[in-house]
Amino acid sequence: MPKKATDAQAWVRGIIASFLADSPANNMRNPAQDRAWDDALVGFAAGADPIWQQYKEYVGPFHWTPWEVYNQHQPGAPAPASELTVISWVLPQREMVRKANRQAKKYPAEEWARIRVYGEECNAALRRHLVQSLEQAGHPAVAPMLAPNWAIVKSQRFSYASSWSERHAAHAAGLGTFGLCDGLITARGKAMRAGSVVARISIPPTPRPYADHRAYCLWFAEGTCGKCIDRCPVRALSPAGHDKEKCRLHLAASREYVAKTYDFTGYGCGLCQVGVPCEAGIPVKAAREAYERGELPPPPPPLA
Repeated sequence: MPKKATDAQAWVRGIIASFLADSPANNMRNPAQDRAWDDALVGFAAGADPIWQQYKEYVGPFHWTPWEVYNQHQPGAPAPASELTVISWVLPQREMVRKANRQAKKYPAEEWARIRVYGEECNAALRRHLVQSLEQAGHPAVAPMLAPNWAIVKSQRFSYASSWSERHAAHAAGLGTFGLCDGLITARGKAMRAGSVVARISIPPTPRPYADHRAYCLWFAEGTCGKCIDRCPVRALSPAGHDKEKCRLHLAASREYVAKTYDFTGYGCGLCQVGVPCEAGIPVKAAREAYERGELPPPPPPLA
């Protein structure tokens, strides 16, 4: 483990990269044994960042701060929020997976359904591996999504929400902003999955190159696009946003289709994440250029 905090960034990134390169878990379990993921975007957020309290106030009191989830599951090594770092990563969907799902009309392509199940199993294995690597180096850690008390909670404001959101952690760590369909638009696009670990380690936070939580979405930044609305097979998306209940019911219905059509137990959809301008990058030009320069983008013009 490097002694300097700045070197710790590279150390953590190296653990994640090596896992994806070498782990047998990184596999779609198809006949070709294709890997699930090529690489990862990695960001860091301070455990004492005010954004975590903002999430709790906005989402609900059930939504954990890093301090809460860490100290629940590391009672033998308690730590103040100021000593915690949230390590977040984004796993961009591979081109072959995105291409297959672009052709889908109602239910997911086989490749997408495999990633939803086996790609996420790999993501869970990465969470466990990073926790183990950190703890072996003397840094107690917890993966919130693997905590036994992580739960989906009925929410008056959002239909349902959860104890910890990987997308919100990634947003806090400078990795992306939200779109009309609630997906996180990153520098590699909205077609992705995310993971995170909270650890007692000092790592400088990644700057957030956005002042608005929807800065990368054309719908909110420029009043254009809305392509994800047309992509949704059950009209769960509209100018008003994302109907989570319609979306949930469609995901449940996809299980039978995946079992009958692809002969494995899985599910998924993701149609709104492909065949759209934000599929593989930041579509808002000013925000994309600001990201590339490492600056805050100019504020969007007022919408007519």
